Amino acid sequence: MNSFKVLFDQETWQEIFGSIAKNKTRTIITVIGVLWGIFIYVTLSGAAKGLDNGFEREFENVAMNSLFVWAQSTSIPYDGFKIGRSIQLKIQDVETLKKQVPEIQYIAPRNALGVFGGSAPLVVKGSRSGNYNIYGDFPEYTKIATKKIFDGGRFINTADIQQERKVCVIGERTRDELFEKDVNPIGGYIRINDIYFQVIGVHKYVEGGGFESDGDIFIPFTTYRRLYNTGDRVQWFTIAAYDDADVVAVEKQIKQSLKRIHRVSPKDERAFGSFNLGEIFGRISGFAKGMTFLSLVVGIATIIAGVIGIGNILLISVKERTKELGVRRALGATPGEVRMQIILESVFLTTLAGIIGIVIGALVLAGINWGTTDLQDFPYTNPTVPVSFILGALFIMVFLGTLIGLIPAQRAVSIKPIDALREE
Repeated sequence: MNSFKVLFDQETWQEIFGSIAKNKTRTIITVIGVLWGIFIYVTLSGAAKGLDNGFEREFENVAMNSLFVWAQSTSIPYDGFKIGRSIQLKIQDVETLKKQVPEIQYIAPRNALGVFGGSAPLVVKGSRSGNYNIYGDFPEYTKIATKKIFDGGRFINTADIQQERKVCVIGERTRDELFEKDVNPIGGYIRINDIYFQVIGVHKYVEGGGFESDGDIFIPFTTYRRLYNTGDRVQWFTIAAYDDADVVAVEKQIKQSLKRIHRVSPKDERAFGSFNLGEIFGRISGFAKGMTFLSLVVGIATIIAGVIGIGNILLISVKERTKELGVRRALGATPGEVRMQIILESVFLTTLAGIIGIVIGALVLAGINWGTTDLQDFPYTNPTVPVSFILGALFIMVFLGTLIGLIPAQRAVSIKPIDALREE
């Protein structure tokens, strides 16, 4: 119990600070090694988290495990068909894909006009007009890419699809350009290709909310089909897999199923194009985790090197204080009290360096966050380190400080009072 009393003994701490003061330069240089280790750990971990947060912000309204598939032309002759045959996706492919690829959670067939190099149709409201992209969509699309609708409006629903209603959801820019400033567009009408559509909603423009802009207009898929006579043709599928599914494997299964449906060679890699957003997210997440692991390894390695330096300083300090320690032993100090004093000095230096390193790292991360706040196109935000990581790092430092302190502490305890008093 006497050993623990040392922890709260004023004279003990006076001796610790006195010992540190005698070797200021040497102590500061050694402490910097520990400080640098925790600084690297905090900074790299925070930077990795900021990058991860940035990409999540950019695509926060799109399913993390989503992908897009479209048809192209064949590159291999197959089943009597020549090379270069154009493939056309069909609305019937949806049910087939759902049956053959059970990992698909949502699938939304989509058509659009004015998106892929075509001319956007003219949209008229009274004396105002403009050219805007038109999308033919199903309600399932909003389960993959969220659309934020202003109060009082809604997105396309099942009844709109079944009844082929002439309704539309317009964007913020479309509203501002076609309607008067104080006019509520909900319930109003616009003319698309000389056909009147009632506005049922206005979607907010949100970065990462899909690949549409703030001027695009959404109408029911069935209405689009009738308006532009597309029949059962589909330009592309927007698909979301279940959270626990391997989205890369799902992409391969979807393409293989489409090859069977449209009689394309299984070896043909050009017949269907795709963009796998889930795979990109996986790579970004893996990179962030790799950076965090690297920061942990480098940080701990640097901390260990610094802690070893602290141990060396304490060994030198013990040797220089041989007579002092002998006097303490002669006056009745127990081996446990002497040991505790040396260990306290080690833990104090290690913890102090760790706290300073954490504070400096936090300041650097705050500066990075401040410097990137206004960079809208830069996928980086809120670089932080979880509190559990910080507490874990401090625990490791205290543990290492205690462990390394045992060496000089044992050296101090082994000093015999009579030999120490005899030393000049």
